[in-house]
Amino acid sequence: MKKRKWLSTLMMPLTIAAIVTACGGGGGNQAAPAPAPKPEEAKQEQPKGEVPSSVIIATGGTSGTYYPLGGGLAQIISDKAGIQASAQSTGASVENMRLLKDGQVDLAFTQGDIADYAANGTVMFKEGGAIGNINAIASLYSETVQIIVAKDSAIQTVEDLKGKRVSVGAPGSGTEANAMQILEMHGLSFEDLGKTDRLAFGESASFIQDGTLDAAFVTAGTPTAAVNELAATKGVRVLGMTDEQINKIVSKYPYYAKQGIDAGTYPGFDQAINTVAVKAQLVTRAELDEEVVYEMTKALYENLEQMKTVHAKAGEIKLDEALQGVSLKVHPGAAKYFEEKGIKK
Repeated sequence: MKKRKWLSTLMMPLTIAAIVTACGGGGGNQAAPAPAPKPEEAKQEQPKGEVPSSVIIATGGTSGTYYPLGGGLAQIISDKAGIQASAQSTGASVENMRLLKDGQVDLAFTQGDIADYAANGTVMFKEGGAIGNINAIASLYSETVQIIVAKDSAIQTVEDLKGKRVSVGAPGSGTEANAMQILEMHGLSFEDLGKTDRLAFGESASFIQDGTLDAAFVTAGTPTAAVNELAATKGVRVLGMTDEQINKIVSKYPYYAKQGIDAGTYPGFDQAINTVAVKAQLVTRAELDEEVVYEMTKALYENLEQMKTVHAKAGEIKLDEALQGVSLKVHPGAAKYFEEKGIKK
């Protein structure tokens, strides 16, 4: 990636002390010294954060939901906030947190659970340590954990995945963590699968279509492009979970919530099922200037109708739900906008 260039604006006011003396005749009067400034008057203006010449938004694979939404958001920020922005395809949540840490991107889409792992240095971030420079902008919508199989597959339950060839998501991805946790709650591990593949969503769908893969975990907003394409060709089913299984997962991992997938979500998908979901979030580097983040947050929430034309999932982005499920510190720029709108965490 090209080296980033920044325009830093550090406002350091100059204080000029003027000493005025007056020499009078006769009485010898001299002007009294100026009173010392009050503590609050003596404070210097704090320097602004980084003001980038342009912003890069980290998204995900081209077959997922982050990518089109990121492109739509970049267009809105460029047009409405007057800040040149572009979207970049990435390995999604986990990679995005590391790109933010290194200053290679400015905004990123991520799963709420992955943001929490990154901020606290747990799970896949345990070895590298906590990432301290990520702030939340907002929660966006629910990302549904979909375990997909071909419509004519004999696999009916999560337990049936034992001994099968299964894609658990790209290496180090949020989907991989979801797969591990959900299998665990069903008494399985990666070792119980016949073969574990770590594929992006598009590859997973393609391999199910040609019969070389039995099932795949896909954590994304529905409808997901890759799943939609599979549904339109070979046909697709999504494995459901019982309320007991869902409650067990949510009890141990509280960032999950029960989520339904309605009949008709995909072509030929004619039976509603229940599964679990995590929240998709938009996060940013803490170093960015407050006013820059304020303008980007405002541009997003005041142009949601335009976002809906990019992807149906944008219809779930609601201002009054912006801080639901947010465990990270909210960036001061986003917090300023939400405070103006009466939205509290």
